[in-house]
Amino acid sequence: MKLPSLSHSLFALICATALCAASPAMAQTAASTAAPAASAPMKIGFINTERVLKDSALAKAAQQKLESEFSKRDKELQDMAAKIKTANENLEKNGPVMSDADRIKAQQNLVDMNREFQRKQREFSEDLNARRNEALASVLDKANKVVRDIALKDHYDIIFQDAVYVNPRIDITDKVLKALDAQSGK
Repeated sequence: MKLPSLSHSLFALICATALCAASPAMAQTAASTAAPAASAPMKIGFINTERVLKDSALAKAAQQKLESEFSKRDKELQDMAAKIKTANENLEKNGPVMSDADRIKAQQNLVDMNREFQRKQREFSEDLNARRNEALASVLDKANKVVRDIALKDHYDIIFQDAVYVNPRIDITDKVLKALDAQSGK
């Protein structure tokens, strides 16, 4: 059974009414606590996680670290691809005039080089993805702590990370980016 959604103040009023029926002493306590809740509007915020992972200084630093960490392996892969291309062109150019044994040996060498290249490329991709995921998880963890701090400090009732539509009035992404960048600058 799905219950209709209720506003915060209407829910508090219904709870107070239910308690009144249960006990007069409870009714007085419920009324005194429901009154402030009924008058306080719900404070909602939104954070664009994609922007945090793209625009924060922490995310940019993590990206630069990944690039420097994997640039050597990337260069090796590019060099290996160039060698394979040169060997393939050489085989196509000289293959018809080569002896059968030399051509077969060159073809096998090309197959072996290609297999090794694909293995190294696969390992590179797996390692890069694993490290990228670790770095993004670290950035998200720090961003979530900043969001919690802002929520507690500014008395937010709820902060969403994903939504179909967001009114820019409740978007606190810039505030989170500033706090996160200030924290990472320490």
